[in-house]
Amino acid sequence: MLIGVPKEIKNHEYRIGLTPSGARELIANGHKVMVQRDGGKSIGLTNEQYEKAGAEIVDSAEEIFKRAEMIIKVKEPQPVECAMLRPGQILYTYLHLAPDPEQTKALVASGCTAIAYETVTDRKGGLPLLAPMSEVAGRMSIQAGAHALEKAQGGSGVLLGGVPGVKPAEVLVIGGGVVGINAARMAMGMGAHVTILDRSLDRLKYLDELYGDRITTIYSTHDAIEERLPDTDLVIGAVLIPGAAAPKLVSREQLKLMRPGSVLMPGLINAHTHNPMSLMRGVADDLALMPWLNEHIWPIERAVMTPDFIADGIELAVAEMIRGGTTCCNENYFFPDAQARTYDRLGFRAAISIPVIDFPSAWASSQDEYFDKGLAVHDQYRSHPLLSFSMTPHAPYTVCDASFERIRRYAEQLDLPVHCHIHETAQEITDSIRQYGQRPLARA
Repeated sequence: MLIGVPKEIKNHEYRIGLTPSGARELIANGHKVMVQRDGGKSIGLTNEQYEKAGAEIVDSAEEIFKRAEMIIKVKEPQPVECAMLRPGQILYTYLHLAPDPEQTKALVASGCTAIAYETVTDRKGGLPLLAPMSEVAGRMSIQAGAHALEKAQGGSGVLLGGVPGVKPAEVLVIGGGVVGINAARMAMGMGAHVTILDRSLDRLKYLDELYGDRITTIYSTHDAIEERLPDTDLVIGAVLIPGAAAPKLVSREQLKLMRPGSVLMPGLINAHTHNPMSLMRGVADDLALMPWLNEHIWPIERAVMTPDFIADGIELAVAEMIRGGTTCCNENYFFPDAQARTYDRLGFRAAISIPVIDFPSAWASSQDEYFDKGLAVHDQYRSHPLLSFSMTPHAPYTVCDASFERIRRYAEQLDLPVHCHIHETAQEITDSIRQYGQRPLARA
């Protein structure tokens, strides 16, 4: 079988579906493997390592999808990838179809055979391909929860492990499976007092025997959850229904029982978004980046971008994010005043952008106006418990060196992160080296 491994294109996905050692094993068993050039570069896997293992390096995802009998990926295929799938081709990746009907329709229309890692079971009914990701998720939930509890993040300021003379945090883990047990281990390791709720008495017995008096195990009921929420600092939702969307474990009414500043996890984070652009979804999204921007997106923005447009787009995006379990986003768009008002009204945690770009927009007509208006919004909301800010230059190809220097100074003075598009395309890198003698990241 000819197996193809494309580079992942989902935002902030750096993994690759097959390591060089995995490729070697497949080749040793009579298969052929081709890997997209630099597909593993972000995690330190080079083209030379794949070639040494016997894999063929190809330049484009299009060639891989055209030639391969089976595609191995990490994340669900994006729309442009779904369009390249064909009848009889095998797709092997994480799919998580339950909350994503559009992906399901695209896969069905393609005629491919799609195998979801998260639903593959072993002889005992376990989920061997999902388990490693669940281990990561459980451990990171405590790391993220501890950060969210910090006062600067809008939390209560409680330290998970406490300090001498101050009691540790109360952590409630709902679900004693792979995610739950890894969350509990991390929380215990940080010194928190941990309670696990589960509906399997065998599982509770196992956890009790494993950890003894270091952990409290309780049979999970609605009453059991309600009794513990008022005294809980951090709640971890860790229940899996294979093949289905994550269940809602704590109701909106029950949330009111929690103390101000306490944290409910997991709350996924959308680390880079243009939520107002949800109203432009599907506009010429099959084009390369620069024609898409120059010929479609920027002209549309000049025509329709208003504070009401910003608010409407954010409302739609927030509804979709909450439905999928996302409770925080990092915005990158114009009209930070409208962004802040809308996220404040919706009660949604967000990092608001202070946008900078080298041409006029409906938000600002000059570089000075971009800075002055954006910083004024920052000053207005700087103490807001749910809103933070970032300096947000659009990209090195749309922001000059002088503006980047001003951004650097303000970021240092105000202790703000910098949120910027960078290294999005090979053409951007080539143009930067030709014009400036260095890659965009080095210049920025």
